[in-house]
Amino acid sequence: MIKTFTQDDVVRYVYEETSPEESLLIEDALMSEPDLMTFFLEALELRALMNRIERQPRANTVQSILNYSKNHPANPPAKLRHT
Repeated sequence: MIKTFTQDDVVRYVYEETSPEESLLIEDALMSEPDLMTFFLEALELRALMNRIERQPRANTVQSILNYSKNHPANPPAKLRHT
């Protein structure tokens, strides 16, 4: 039986989420299906670009967090239980 692989399978392969057996089958499919190979190469490029993204919070967001932590204790005292 011939297994047909989807773009989802290729994405799992790019992120190393396939079993060794499945990886071999996907590699065979990539060699025989030019459209799948094109998608694979684009997915690799996109993964590399995404890995370079650096995000930083705005200064006022950091300040809000610092102000909140200054005004609220880290470990508030436990409430006494009435028995």
